[in-house]
Amino acid sequence: MENNPLVISDQERLQLLYERFRDVCLVEKEVWTEIYMPRQTEKGMVLTNQHECYEVIIDDEAVENALEANIPLGSKALGAAIQEYKNHISFRKK
Repeated sequence: MENNPLVISDQERLQLLYERFRDVCLVEKEVWTEIYMPRQTEKGMVLTNQHECYEVIIDDEAVENALEANIPLGSKALGAAIQEYKNHISFRKK
């Protein structure tokens, strides 16, 4: 998966994506497979009126079920579950 240029590996960007994924799951009350982030330009500027779409890839159904179970428990519980299972969660820019 590391060779695919569309899969995000930058740690700073990944952290933002994990947080966005958590927030979207909490709002939608389910594990979401697509998220949108404000577009970032080369110099770190964020363009809030333009968004990039990311596919959320969870490589294990048990992990997806665990995340789903943590959604009703709130932000901290879901955030902890995402951190625990982050090796099974990846994001691919569409």
